[in-house]
Amino acid sequence: MTAPLHDTGAAGAAAVDVATDVPGKAIEGRSPWRIAWMRLKRDRVALAGGVVVLLLILVAAFAPLIVGLLGHPPNEFHEETIDPFFSTPKGSWGGISSDFLFGVEPGNGRDVFSRVVYGARVSLLVAFLSALVAVALGTVFGIVAGYFGGWVDAVVSRVMDLLLAFPQLLFIIALVSVVPTSLWGLQGSGVRMAVLIAVIGFFGWPYVGRIVRGQTLSLREREYVEAARSLGAGRGYILFRELLPNLVAPITVYTTLMIPTNVLTEAALSFLGAGVKPPTASWGQMLSKAVTTYEADPMFMIIPGVAIFVTVLAFNLFGDGVRDALDPKGSR
Repeated sequence: MTAPLHDTGAAGAAAVDVATDVPGKAIEGRSPWRIAWMRLKRDRVALAGGVVVLLLILVAAFAPLIVGLLGHPPNEFHEETIDPFFSTPKGSWGGISSDFLFGVEPGNGRDVFSRVVYGARVSLLVAFLSALVAVALGTVFGIVAGYFGGWVDAVVSRVMDLLLAFPQLLFIIALVSVVPTSLWGLQGSGVRMAVLIAVIGFFGWPYVGRIVRGQTLSLREREYVEAARSLGAGRGYILFRELLPNLVAPITVYTTLMIPTNVLTEAALSFLGAGVKPPTASWGQMLSKAVTTYEADPMFMIIPGVAIFVTVLAFNLFGDGVRDALDPKGSR
């Protein structure tokens, strides 16, 4: 027969001594975010993706410094590096050398390395800010629709269905063609970037809204919500102090998976001519120009293509790891 829990005899004293004398054995509480971080640290693939994402962000943030140290101004022509008869870079592999790490652009000799670095700034800025717009709108409309239900839920749900069925790319192309060159105090490519951020974010919020609405429907009947309601808490308090903190995890996961999609969208629009204006560097714009020169200089197409591939892959790997870490039913 085992000793009772309240026994303070020799056995109980020995157990207490062991628990207190052995270092690191004290019971320690862990927050959900700490548990998620511990799970994420065990996922080496996700951590590798996160490291690449961090490096990409640093490259975009310090693009002028990096180009100043390792490259040339992105819009500076180097016609001496171009064969005058074929308009292709001199040398092999697209003109790659110690002076031009990724070679030069056919026809004008602009530094491909510098344009890839500055292109990262455009792609990541559009991707992050449009994701922020989508998350803000989707969270507000989704939580309101899920909590209030009834006609509010019906109206918001129908609006989401309408936006999901709308041809986003065609709308952006048509909109860009009529947008003035000066708008909201911005000029040229700044106007194009603002339009891309606003439109991609606006058409992206229904995806976030559906997830937030579904989670809110399951959370609004929980005990802590009923307790807050019975204590006289207002709707605003319940929405943003009780429900919203419990929606941070799914919102974070979806945001990490939305950013690579936005990178691809920006690249596709720039490829079609609806992105930033030349001579502003953009990966999609570089691919568009490479279509006519890839036979003579395939490296000019491969390098920006690899940049897009690595960026999207890194974000997806990191997003998958974050999803597994925040999912309490995950297998890791």
